[in-house]
Amino acid sequence: MRILGIDPGLGTCGYAVIETKTGTEQLIEAGTFRTDDKLALENRLDQIAQDFADILEKLKPDIVAVEKLYSHYAHPNTAILMGHARGVILQKCAENNIEVKNFSATKIKKSITGNGRASKEQIQKAIKVLMKLPDLPQPPDVADALAAALCCANSMVSL
Repeated sequence: MRILGIDPGLGTCGYAVIETKTGTEQLIEAGTFRTDDKLALENRLDQIAQDFADILEKLKPDIVAVEKLYSHYAHPNTAILMGHARGVILQKCAENNIEVKNFSATKIKKSITGNGRASKEQIQKAIKVLMKLPDLPQPPDVADALAAALCCANSMVSL
């Protein structure tokens, strides 16, 4: 089964595809796609839609794992902007009949590190060890996307 993890953002979206086979996960591809912050919001969302559609076409995931929206009282605009990007991603999944699994940030972090409040650096270090990578996944958006995919895989094993 192929699981595509997404760390949605208006400026940078991290993505990672893993393939699960009998309790093991293999990294297929990971990276980011970015929008130009000088463009209007609608053009940035269109770019996310196009880039995400290309990833779906190329990597053909069975499931997409996405972080749920989280709003911190000190940064409400961040959640709003993430929500725009997340909405485009969810719409593309629906358009392509791909199942979506939503996970809270704390569930993803706890699934990977055992700590629901783990830092970005802790997530990167855990992903490096779990996926046997030679280096820390960079940027952190890639590690977050991998964490979402692994959380999804872990949740399916525990069912």
